[in-house]
Amino acid sequence: MGLALGHRVMLWILFFIICMGLGYPTLNRYDPRSVPGLSDSVGYYSLVTGGDQTGEHSHRVLVPYLARPVYWLAEGHLNTWNPVFFALLVVNSFFVAATASLLVSAGQRIVGDYPTAMIGGFVYLADFAVSNFNLSGYVDSAVNCLLMVMVWTLLTERWWPLPLWGVLGALAKETYVPLAAVFAFAWWLTSCRRGSLRFSRLAWIGAKVGVGLVTVTLLMFMSSSPYSPLSFAASQWAESGSGHLYLSGLYRCLVAREFLFTFAWLLPLGLWRLGRLPRTWVIGSTCAALAALAMGAYVDAMGNAAGPVFSALGPLLSLSVSLLLVETRKRSARQDSLLRLERS
Repeated sequence: MGLALGHRVMLWILFFIICMGLGYPTLNRYDPRSVPGLSDSVGYYSLVTGGDQTGEHSHRVLVPYLARPVYWLAEGHLNTWNPVFFALLVVNSFFVAATASLLVSAGQRIVGDYPTAMIGGFVYLADFAVSNFNLSGYVDSAVNCLLMVMVWTLLTERWWPLPLWGVLGALAKETYVPLAAVFAFAWWLTSCRRGSLRFSRLAWIGAKVGVGLVTVTLLMFMSSSPYSPLSFAASQWAESGSGHLYLSGLYRCLVAREFLFTFAWLLPLGLWRLGRLPRTWVIGSTCAALAALAMGAYVDAMGNAAGPVFSALGPLLSLSVSLLLVETRKRSARQDSLLRLERS
């Protein structure tokens, strides 16, 4: 057990260092606040420094508040590096590394092959969304991590921690609440079809949604946000994407460059081995991704829709890609062995 724990710590450290390298450009090569697609980072920057706390996204406090002590320690000691984005990178790298580590643990539990699970973790880190969303002064890393924590919790048949993840997810970003609700409910429905109907599990899902909504409401009130959850949702509506029953907004999400870079290789390769993974996870992730796309169409998010869709599907597809790569290599090795035997 001690060796297993030590190995997990070593793996997380490895992933953390890789993440720091992937996010390095934010330290002194470009300022995310000046990039149109990353404009939300202005608000997160202010939350870290203790500046304006009443902005549109002032209730997304988990990552910025965890970054504050890192910023206090780093300020004045980093030469040309931006201390705020260094602090955000440290916290985001922590969450992304935790996500990849949990994916490796879940993959080993599911497929029973450590190298396959390990490759899944590296495939996840290699995706466009990790370096360009999760490690670029945003807060999506915490959402991804808590969704992966929920996957691990449900894989191990522990439903009682769901309300705790609901609170932490709501502290990270309000979109976690509906995504996690859809994910957990779809997982529960799929498990019911296998004959394991348990309404106590549904009660835990309800508690998760309830505490999540309460947390978001309290955060908006305490941060002097001009919104409540309902008015915030209403303010995000974009008429530009509402044409043809929101199909125009959906189309702009799907053809955005960010969406294509994120899923152009991950989706087609990942679809091949989804049948080898737990049906509950596949259905839960798919439903959450569809919910993310629906929200993206509602706000006409265009390329920004790639982030939440990746939050739902990224770990699942990464593990499926790993299975495809490993099994293809094994099949090729068997064929090579047969050819050598025939020649001999």
